[in-house]
Amino acid sequence: MVKAIARAFRWRDMLESGEYATIREIASAEKINETYVGRVLRLTLLAPAVVESIVDGRQPVRLQLDGLMRQFPVGWPAQSKALGLIS
Repeated sequence: MVKAIARAFRWRDMLESGEYATIREIASAEKINETYVGRVLRLTLLAPAVVESIVDGRQPVRLQLDGLMRQFPVGWPAQSKALGLIS
């Protein structure tokens, strides 16, 4: 999960800096599927507390990368609750 989050922020930085103009360009450069790049980029929408928990290894055991790659709430409080970080 940490690697995917790091990748997401790196790709976002590449888009914001103009190094790449589109998700398609990133996918081509990385030789991976365009939809995967899009799903990974969504990880940049995770609440800072969620990212911190994952980086520190304090996420719930049931929270795996495949779960993060699915749709999650954009609102940070709802997100933390949906991902099992608060009850």
